[in-house]
Parts: sequence; structure tokens; C-alpha cells
Amino acid sequence: MVSPVVVAEIVRSGFVEGHHYGSVVALAPDGSVDWSVGAVETAVLPRSCNKPLQALGMVRAGLDLPDDLLALACASHSGEPFHLDGVRRILDSAGLDASALQTPPDHPLDDAARAEALREGREPDAISMNCSGKHAAMLATCVLNGWDLATYRDAAHPLQVAIAETFAEATGEPVEVVAVDGCGAPLLSTSLVGLARAFRRLAVADDGPERRVAEAIRRHPEFVSGTRRDELTLLRAIPGAIGKAGAESCYAVALPDGRAVALKVDDGAPRARPVVMAAALARCGVDSDAVRATGTLPVLGGGVPVGEIRATL
Repeated sequence: MVSPVVVAEIVRSGFVEGHHYGSVVALAPDGSVDWSVGAVETAVLPRSCNKPLQALGMVRAGLDLPDDLLALACASHSGEPFHLDGVRRILDSAGLDASALQTPPDHPLDDAARAEALREGREPDAISMNCSGKHAAMLATCVLNGWDLATYRDAAHPLQVAIAETFAEATGEPVEVVAVDGCGAPLLSTSLVGLARAFRRLAVADDGPERRVAEAIRRHPEFVSGTRRDELTLLRAIPGAIGKAGAESCYAVALPDGRAVALKVDDGAPRARPVVMAAALARCGVDSDAVRATGTLPVLGGGVPVGEIRATL
């Protein structure tokens, strides 16, 4: 059985003091596997990498949002003011307010936005939770179709059944595991190959719901993450790229020429995720100073850089 391999190492003062294990797959422009390391054909839980595919299922079910709000439906947003305003706009379009959200209360994901919320004495709330854009879009899709709102997170709900069908079609694989994500919505499994395949399908689409989701991400990447996130830097550095990071150090990126990369760092460390993705894209022939910058992460000693997290791909 194939196991994760070393994909990054922690170097301090010239000494390798630790390793991150993981798996990476890269697809060639024609969709075939170009190269891979680790376990790329076994089921993983891609966490928020699934959101663009969940949004695809919602668009197929009739959801019609402006591009910025559709991008927010794909988001693990930072909780910046424009994100929260966008969630309210989605809810308002369906005649709802934030009380309909079933996301667990939280403070904003972004450090600065969280600090501001704490300074203002704001309690954690459902709209600030990073998945509230997705949940607002789910509620809007339910209103459009006349589906029950109280149970929209249940795996047997018509909304979630429609999303699961779309997800399986896009990945080209049956869903082996249905878990519960951190936001309470169903979390569907696929392999890294399946995840890369699904993102490639979005990235190369010429029309239809796939094209709508991809264009929303391309036009409004700041809505998919935030203004201070490494994902935003990477998407702005690669014309036409789409991508989404997820918890437990999952990441998927696809280019308009059909190349795609999906990865998971086994220990879930978020620090290794952008480093490994930048190295994987470089191995695929993507040449960009900005992309390389997202893969540079210093190790500090006494408050100054004394080493780095570096990929081993």
C-alpha cells in the first residue's frame, strides 16, 4: 500500500530538524497523471477544497448569483467587512437574514479582522465563520427550489444529494465517505487524483455551470479567501488559474491549459501547504516570482530568519 512521503523539511541553522509527510499529484494538460508522490489514489477528506464543487452543484440546481457572490459561495473567507456584507447580500437575495445560518459561531479567520472584532467586543457569530458564504448560498438554493431550510445540512436533504451527485461526476469517482465538516455540512471524500480532475474540469470549461464557477473565482479571488492570504497571491500570479485551500493542509489548483495539482500534507500543518504547492507548480513548469514567494516560509530564531521550510519535490 502506497504511503505519504516526505514533501517538506524544516531546516534550522542548516540542520534538518523535522519533516512533513504528504502526497501530491499533478495532471498534464490532457488530464493524464503527469507525476505523483505518495498516496494519491486513496480517499481523503479535502475539506474546503470541495467548496467550488459544492458551488457547482448549487449552480446546477439553479443558483444564480453575481460573480463576486458566487466566488464567496466557494470561499473560506477571512471575515473582512466586504465578506460579511457579501454573505448578507446572498441571504437578502433569498429573503433571509443571518439567523437562518447554521454555521457554528466564530470570530473572523483573518488575524486583523479577528483583532478588530475583539476590540469592539463582538461575540462570535454565525456570519463571521469562514464557511458562511457557502451556507448562505446553500440556503438561497433551497429557497429557489422550495426545499426545507431547517435541515439543509443533512446528508439526505435534496440539496446535499444534488451536490453529492455533482461531486461524484466531477471527480470521476464514487463518494466512499460522507463525514461532517467543521461547519456542520456534509464532507465528501475523493482521492487527490479525483480532486485534481474536478478542478481541471472547472478550469478548462468553455461554458455552462463549470465555466460560471471558474470565472467567479478568477474575477474575484479575494472573495474566495481574503486580502492577506497566500491563496490570493498565488491566483493573482498565474493568469486564469483557479484554486482552493482546505483545512488539514489540503490544496488544489488548476490552470486554464488543463494542468492541475492536488495535495495533502499528512499532519495537517498549514505552514507546509503553500510551500509544497509552489514547488509542485514549479515542477509542472509554472515560472513566476510571485508563485515562488508563496513557497518561501522562514524558520525564526531570536526573531530573525535562521532557516526555512523547504519542499523536497
